[in-house]
Amino acid sequence: MKATVNWRDGLVFDATSGSGHSVTMDGNKADAASPMELVLMAAGGCSSVDVVSILEKARQQVSGVRCEVNGERADAVPAVFTKVHLHFVVTGHNVADKHVERAVALSADKYCSVAKMLEASVTITHSYSIEEQ
Repeated sequence: MKATVNWRDGLVFDATSGSGHSVTMDGNKADAASPMELVLMAAGGCSSVDVVSILEKARQQVSGVRCEVNGERADAVPAVFTKVHLHFVVTGHNVADKHVERAVALSADKYCSVAKMLEASVTITHSYSIEEQ
C-alpha cells in the first residue's frame, strides 16, 4: 500500500491513497478532520466493515450499523491515544443479540487490522446495542 500527502496551505493537506481515493486533513480542524480524528474514524470504519460482513453472513436483517468511537489522549506531547472505545448501534428486524456479540468480538479479536495495530499501545474496548426497526 502507498499514499501521498500534499500540503495545500496552513495546516491543510490532501492525501491520496494508492487506489486513487482522496481525503483532506486539517491540523486545526477548521476545514477537515485532523489526522488523529482520522485514526479514530479508521478504527470505526475498519471494525464496522467486519461487523456488517459477519452479520450479513449470519443472515441477520440489519438495516443500519453505526459505530460511535471515543478516544482519550495523553496530556503530554506526543498526545497519543491511551484509550479508544467503539460502541456499535445495530438497527434491524429480529437481530439476534448472540450474532451481534459474536460479530463485535470477532472484529475486535481477529479481523480489524486498524484496532489490532492500535492495541499494541492503546486500551481498546467495545460495546454494542441493538435497536429494533
